[in-house]
Amino acid sequence: MVTSLRFVHLDTPDSLLPAFNVMRQLRPHLTDARSFAAQVATQQAEGYRLLCASGADRVVGLAGYRKLTNLLYGSFVYVDDLVVDSTLQRDGVGTQLLDAVRQIAREAGCSQFVLDTGLHMPLAQRFYFRSGLLARGMHFVEQIAPVQIPVS
Repeated sequence: MVTSLRFVHLDTPDSLLPAFNVMRQLRPHLTDARSFAAQVATQQAEGYRLLCASGADRVVGLAGYRKLTNLLYGSFVYVDDLVVDSTLQRDGVGTQLLDAVRQIAREAGCSQFVLDTGLHMPLAQRFYFRSGLLARGMHFVEQIAPVQIPVS
C-alpha cells in the first residue's frame, strides 16, 4: 500500500499537463496534453475539480468530480473520472482517492456520493463494491453528435 501520497487539486493548465499520461489510461481517446488541459478548463467552468494523488514526485492517480444537486440525490458529489497509474493499481491509491473525495463531499454537506463505471470494467466494479458503493441503476447513453474535444 502506498502510504505517503500528497493530494492537491490541479487548477491551472500547467498543473494539468503532468496528469495527462495517467488520465489517458482511463480516457484513451485523449490525444495530447494541451487538448486535455483545454477540456479540463472547460469542465472546471462547469464545476469540475481534478484531485491529483502524487508520490515520489509523479502523478499516481486522479479523481475528477463535481458537486451537483438534483431531485434524485439532493446534494451530491459525482465522480466523473477515477484512475490510478496501471503500475500502482492494487496498492491502495484508488481507495485513498475515493476516501479523499468522500471527505470533500461530507465537508460540502452532500448526502450522496455517486459514480458510474462501464459494464466492460468488472475489476473496477469489484473495487467499488469493496469500497462500500452499491449498484443502484444503469446508465443509458445515446450519442447524438461526435464528441468535441477542444484543440489547443
